[in-house]
Amino acid sequence: MLYQIVVFLHIIFVFGYLLAHGVSAAVSFALKKERDIQRIRAMLDLSAASYPTMFMSLYAFFLFGIIAGFQGGWWARGWIWVSIVLLILIVVLMMAFGGGLYGEARKAAGIRYNVKGKWFPPEPAKSDEEVFAILAKTNPTLLTVIGYGGFAVIAWLMVAKPF
Repeated sequence: MLYQIVVFLHIIFVFGYLLAHGVSAAVSFALKKERDIQRIRAMLDLSAASYPTMFMSLYAFFLFGIIAGFQGGWWARGWIWVSIVLLILIVVLMMAFGGGLYGEARKAAGIRYNVKGKWFPPEPAKSDEEVFAILAKTNPTLLTVIGYGGFAVIAWLMVAKPF
């Protein structure tokens, strides 16, 4: 019974993570089309406002997944290790292809910005064209494929337990 509760909490926190991170995903697509710098600043701030919930949920689902792995005796099976490696790979790729550019856009827009997990106060805003140029480099479709595709593979591994 305790194992089922832990797995349930693991799944609930995955949902919480995806819900919180969905804010950033939606914002990333909207930013590609937006040309009002005030709205861009607001959307970037909205995305950043979801970070505490997103990271708390990420840590919680990882912790409950580890606990479930011990309770279920899954550590001798390959699927759990592949799932962990995929999760780490997803986080690294999202930071590489998204985090840096959106942090750069926040800095250029003159709002507080994040570099490798550390927040910095706003600096003087650059021109709107410079902000647009940074946002033009972003690829929300690639980020969606990495995140959604990666989580889909992990979900399949958890359900099928193929090896």
